[in-house]
Amino acid sequence: MNPNTFKRLNYEIIKQHLMEYALSYLGKERIESMVPMTRKEEIRRSLDETEQAKKLLEQGRGAPIPSLEGIRDILDLLGSGYVFSERNFSDIGQFLYSCTQLIRYMRSHAQAAPLVNMYAADMNDLPALQAEIERCIRSGAILDTASKELMKIRKKKATAEERLKSKLASLANRYRSVMQENLISMRGGHYVLPIKKEHRKLVKGSVLDESASGQTVYMEPHEIVELQSQLSSLRREEADEEMKILSELTAMMEENGDAFRKNVEQVGIYDFLFAKAKYGVEIGGTSVKLSGEGKIDLREARHPLLGNRMVPLHFIIGRAYNSLIITGPNTGGKTLTLKTVGLLTLMAQSGLLVPAAEGSTLAVFTQIAVDIGDGQSLENNLSTFSAHIRNMMEILESADRSTLVLIDEMATGTDPGEGVALSVAILEELQRRGATVAVTTHFNEIKNFAEAAEGFENARMEFDPATLQPLYRLRIGEAGRSYAFLIAQKLGMPAGIIERSREIASDGIGRTADQVKTE
Repeated sequence: MNPNTFKRLNYEIIKQHLMEYALSYLGKERIESMVPMTRKEEIRRSLDETEQAKKLLEQGRGAPIPSLEGIRDILDLLGSGYVFSERNFSDIGQFLYSCTQLIRYMRSHAQAAPLVNMYAADMNDLPALQAEIERCIRSGAILDTASKELMKIRKKKATAEERLKSKLASLANRYRSVMQENLISMRGGHYVLPIKKEHRKLVKGSVLDESASGQTVYMEPHEIVELQSQLSSLRREEADEEMKILSELTAMMEENGDAFRKNVEQVGIYDFLFAKAKYGVEIGGTSVKLSGEGKIDLREARHPLLGNRMVPLHFIIGRAYNSLIITGPNTGGKTLTLKTVGLLTLMAQSGLLVPAAEGSTLAVFTQIAVDIGDGQSLENNLSTFSAHIRNMMEILESADRSTLVLIDEMATGTDPGEGVALSVAILEELQRRGATVAVTTHFNEIKNFAEAAEGFENARMEFDPATLQPLYRLRIGEAGRSYAFLIAQKLGMPAGIIERSREIASDGIGRTADQVKTE
């Protein structure tokens, strides 16, 4: 479908609202790439999935969607030869645990939401990998029990550290008078004593560093060199053993790589699905029936961006007629009617629930063509009429039985007589091709055409002549008026002008002009 259609019908704004309910990068990516589907069976399944997910939410049974925090980097590194870190395995372990919870949750709700459960059926528990990570890693650190060798090394290391610290405490007590402060420091992985520079010769040892002021030197006493060397050796052994453990876990992760990727993919689908369901709850959405024959029957429908601020719309087309001509005063809701029908169609074909009463029906279209507003004409320095003509040409290039055409203010921007004639010819051609068409207009000639032509029907936006207020209700089967004279009279236009206007309208502009010339 034309991106202009999405823009004119606020489809991209709906996607932005939907994005707020996605929890993961994959869910957001699916929303970003979402476009309306065109196969009825695919749309039906998607709507049913969203409806089932919505019912789970309404029952207080929201699915425990696993977090994908840190998982994107893991997927990028999987299979690259990279050895995953302790932090990576903490993220992996938490993800696998959450996947197990999600699988169990969906199995327990399989009867209530069979379509939603099917994605969990393709997920994997991976209990062996999960158990091994839990045995080796906790809170981002490798446990002593990860291997017998690691436990042995760490015990030796703890003993060596204790001996070294005891010796350091003794040395610190001995050199207290020449120390800059009573504090044991570290430099380059070695324990050192902060000695006043002028007393450095009183301590037998090596200077490893100096303070910025030059008043303090950091010395490693000779008496702890051997102990430091032993500790450094044990640290290297520990690091080697930890790398061995991480390498073994990484190899196990690689063996389960495909299953892990599948789990991540399914979680992204669940995030997308429940984001749609949450949005459906917000807007009071329902799952509509689908027609493959161009039939639309919207009951108590509302534009999702207006909600309860909009008077509910009842819109029918595609039964006795497939072209609807909507008339009525300005700001009476004609354009909003077109946008609501178009947007709800896009939403339903995207698997989104729509704000309409149960039993509503929407048709499935392969394309939705719109001519609403003149923003594009301004961008390209075209007149309003030229923009309309260009849009009409694009519509006529491909319009067929599977096309929904929405045209706002038909026949405007040029000579009324020629504009009406051109509009009627376009409407006849769209009718011949079998397209489903809804247009708005102020011209009586187009209303009269719709009254007489087969496959056409008139509709009007209701208006209260007493208060001059539009009622925003669509009444199908009746042509509307613009109420220009009544509105002008109510606003204080001189009575003589109003009366003369009625005479001119009755006689016709051309006849009135001829009379003026004769006089």
